[in-house]
Amino acid sequence: MKVLLYTEGEKLFAKSGLGKAIKHQMRALESEQIEYTTSLQDDYDIVHINFYGPNSFALAKIAKKKGKKVVYHAHSTEEDFKNGFIFCKQISPAFKKWLIKCYSLGDVVITPTPYAKKLLEGYGIPNKIYAISNGIELDKFREDKQARESFRKRYHYKKEDKIIIGIGLYIERKGIVDFVELAKRLPEYQFIWFGYSPLSAAGKDVRDAVNTELDNLVFAGYVEQEIIIEAMNGCDIYLFPTYEETEGIPIIEACACKTTAIIRDIPIFEDWLEDGVNVYKAKTLNEFEDKIKKVMTGELPPLGEAAYQVAVDRDIRKIGKQLRAVYEEVLKK
Repeated sequence: MKVLLYTEGEKLFAKSGLGKAIKHQMRALESEQIEYTTSLQDDYDIVHINFYGPNSFALAKIAKKKGKKVVYHAHSTEEDFKNGFIFCKQISPAFKKWLIKCYSLGDVVITPTPYAKKLLEGYGIPNKIYAISNGIELDKFREDKQARESFRKRYHYKKEDKIIIGIGLYIERKGIVDFVELAKRLPEYQFIWFGYSPLSAAGKDVRDAVNTELDNLVFAGYVEQEIIIEAMNGCDIYLFPTYEETEGIPIIEACACKTTAIIRDIPIFEDWLEDGVNVYKAKTLNEFEDKIKKVMTGELPPLGEAAYQVAVDRDIRKIGKQLRAVYEEVLKK
């Protein structure tokens, strides 16, 4: 069994969640000693497609004509597309039709969560859909007191500073506007956002938020994984005010580092993240503000130990076994 892992425009998405998901796939296959290639010139038994572009669509059709098996990985839905970059809302209905056309080419479809699977089933996609997490590299993301000190030193924070981090592209869906509003409301705490995308592609609210100047607010831009690990260990709260996800890799990373997280109470998180057990949840800005204050003052206890099990359940080695099972099943068809 040999797998072609194909991601159209891989370099373009290298700094996004999709880029991270592709790296996790590679590690997962390596953990199971599954032979794979990323070269279109190599022979293969299964093509595992990670994007919905025209080249991916064409490759899926060619592979099927050659008698190869196609696994289509659904990292995107209309729901997480329409509140992204500028004009996404206007074109989201057409985008959904295109997604259906692409994903229907798969002998099977993989998507990261049961929530995303339910959405795709609602689209009327006829093929079998599996929910398999993007996974987490537990040997890299872990609790590390030294990393906490390194993070605070790197960004010139004091030992006594209370720090809240956010992660994501500069898009409305990630809740970046709310993140900035909370920084305005809570000047006693330090806020720092990691991630970057061109502001020219963002709406006015997002551009205004990113251009906000506050003494307690930093936009750190895109950083390497090592600094995210430092940040998860160095902060007091990971704040995830996202409005829509197909999974949300950073929340798994926070769980792996035993970081107390406050996330938006939305359907994607219903089945695996529980309010007051492994995360705290909020819906409105007032609720976010209240929970932040209560965590910082100790009125709400840290949840890192319970959160860690979320990451253990999504260890990359377990993901490798689940991918192997799908590949073996599709080859039998």
